[in-house]
Amino acid sequence: MPAPPRVLTVAGSDSGGGAGIQADLKTMLAFGVHGMSVLTAVTAQNSLGVQGAWELPVEAVRAQYRSVVDDIGVQAVKTGMLASAELVETVAELLAETDAPVVVDPVGVSKHGDPLLAASALDSVRNKLLPAATVATPNLDEVAQLTGIEVRDEDGMRRAAGAVLGFGPRWALIKGGHLAGDAVDLLTDGDQEHWLRAQRHDNRHTHGTGCTLASAVASGLATGMTVPEAVTSAKEYVTGAIAAGFALGRGIGPVDHGWRFR
Repeated sequence: MPAPPRVLTVAGSDSGGGAGIQADLKTMLAFGVHGMSVLTAVTAQNSLGVQGAWELPVEAVRAQYRSVVDDIGVQAVKTGMLASAELVETVAELLAETDAPVVVDPVGVSKHGDPLLAASALDSVRNKLLPAATVATPNLDEVAQLTGIEVRDEDGMRRAAGAVLGFGPRWALIKGGHLAGDAVDLLTDGDQEHWLRAQRHDNRHTHGTGCTLASAVASGLATGMTVPEAVTSAKEYVTGAIAAGFALGRGIGPVDHGWRFR
């Protein structure tokens, strides 16, 4: 049998299984691609928050990446938690040597508000990582971190997208899930605009939405979809996963990555 498309996630581990590497690999399986991983950090994490986080050495991250890419190859790469400026810059260098689309989820804080990126790494994200991105997928908190723009409405999303594109990604996907009303996202390359709207589901169990969306986009790109097609497909998948999100532990549960199979 021929191998399915291969997608590599470069991100941290979520021991609770709702976000991070675990969410990425579940999403990739749901899209029928072969998921591979480069672990950048280990977190002690559950439904209540992040109790601890430990970065892996740069040498370990580089070795994992080269091991996978040089032997197996990739059709798309997704990045998530990179934690420090040194890791951000290392991953950006590796991406520059890889001929595949890249989805950058500029993870700054967890669902519970726990910091997952050192403040000293923001300039490296802006100047090193985002220029390597085919698609950047910041939420509104991450937009504020990166650009200083506090988005309160759809006009603000358009201004934020322009600011993010100024750092060099080919496309910006500004996720408006924190705004009131329908869940609306803006995808743009500076010329085309695609507004993606979905009904907002009254479900607090949304842990892992950002990781899941970015991995779904990367999976679509790996199968040959255009960026708008991949983002539209990812939005549909995440909307269903949020609707099916379930309670786990005493806090915020995860989205359901297997909702299509249940």
